Amino acid sequence: MKEDSLAAMNAGRMTSLEIAEVTGKPHNDVLKAIRKMEQAWNQVTQGNFSLSTYQDATGRTLPCYSLTKTECLYIATKFNDEARAKLVLRWEQLERERMMTQGIRKLLVTDDDIMHEAERIVGRTLIANNQHADGCVTATDIATAIGIATNELNAWLTDMGIQAWRRGQFRLTPDYEGRGLAQDRLFIYYSKDGKQKERTYLVWTMKGAEMINEMIHLRK
Repeated sequence: MKEDSLAAMNAGRMTSLEIAEVTGKPHNDVLKAIRKMEQAWNQVTQGNFSLSTYQDATGRTLPCYSLTKTECLYIATKFNDEARAKLVLRWEQLERERMMTQGIRKLLVTDDDIMHEAERIVGRTLIANNQHADGCVTATDIATAIGIATNELNAWLTDMGIQAWRRGQFRLTPDYEGRGLAQDRLFIYYSKDGKQKERTYLVWTMKGAEMINEMIHLRK
């Protein structure tokens, strides 16, 4: 759908582009029908249809109309039964979507409301994307249980060839990949300019944590 059409629909209007898309008619045919019926509409309402423009795929600026629901249904009287039905159903769908959007906006009345809703959405995203890492522990968890510093544990894992520092994070070396020792956990954060960013970091499965514990104890 064209952005111009979407904007008009959000404002309670529908462009001739959207009418053409919904009814399956060529846009030029829709324009002809609108122009043909505009004179009679003007005689009754003393008003004309709102003329607008849009850019096609080649960048050309072309004319289109932006119509209210009543104006659309008036134009639809010249369409066949199937096209009229499609247009009526599209307007019903549009009005339901607008009511839902207005309901959400009424609920989110403050900046705090919006931030809390954003955090809730991010939380759902994290839960959905981190299910495979449920039950995993971080290097800090393992280091704390063993009684050493996290950087000491990471240095030891690197010296042992279990992990390596690649692209700004620790990754398993090829010899230890695919053995069910670790997973990636998604982390969502925000940059200074407010843009949402994502990165992953390595977490250890119970199997991986047990392997590390056993190797550390054998070293002792």
